[in-house]
Amino acid sequence: MKQNIAFWNILLKDMKNYYLKPPNISWGIIFPFAWMLMMFVKTKTAFHIEEVFSGIVAMSILFGTTSMLSVTITFERKSRSFERLLLAPLRIELLIVAKITGAILFGIFNSIIPVLFSVLYFKAMVTNWTMLVIGIILLSIISTLLGLFISVSAKEVFEAQTYSNFFRFPMIFLCGLFIPIAALPVFIQPFSYLLPVTYGVDILKYSITGDNSLSIVLDLALVLMFCFILFYTSLFFIKKKWII
Repeated sequence: MKQNIAFWNILLKDMKNYYLKPPNISWGIIFPFAWMLMMFVKTKTAFHIEEVFSGIVAMSILFGTTSMLSVTITFERKSRSFERLLLAPLRIELLIVAKITGAILFGIFNSIIPVLFSVLYFKAMVTNWTMLVIGIILLSIISTLLGLFISVSAKEVFEAQTYSNFFRFPMIFLCGLFIPIAALPVFIQPFSYLLPVTYGVDILKYSITGDNSLSIVLDLALVLMFCFILFYTSLFFIKKKWII
């Protein structure tokens, strides 16, 4: 019971204290929203909207979750409040899950705006709403864990954001958000399949247009595998760098 209370208190504290921090607003909300408007203004018909629909949703999630993790982890590490949490009678795995849950919810929230805008205003079609919800949740989780993995090495917020941008901007072009992986040069395509976001985007494409590149079962399995790898790798580095 005490573990559950601690989990919810940490989650609610992060949502209250960090959702409206300037880095979250600039990178997590304004940048994806500006990109979304640019794509929507450029495209005139529902057919074209469906081509960029999955990419806009994925980018909103990617930038929202990684920005949130960059803020929460680095702010608390700098103020040493994270170290106080590590001293609490709370399993470190549960502590990390509590810290990343706020970012996951932030990513899901970020995805709602482009989804509603595309479906209600541009009349874009969604072929499988269940898989769209599953894809948004899984992509929010994998993007958050990627943000955690990046933020573990940073000491300042600007460092975490810089490291995140080093990964985020290439992923816009490498992970099939707006450019199909098959259209990339052959020697670059293998790098796309090394990035976990690629498989989350493929799930979104399957749910929206059915035009996915890989088997949906393989996409789901690989996203879950990357979630496991990123979580325990980040946990290892936290224990190594922050505890021992």
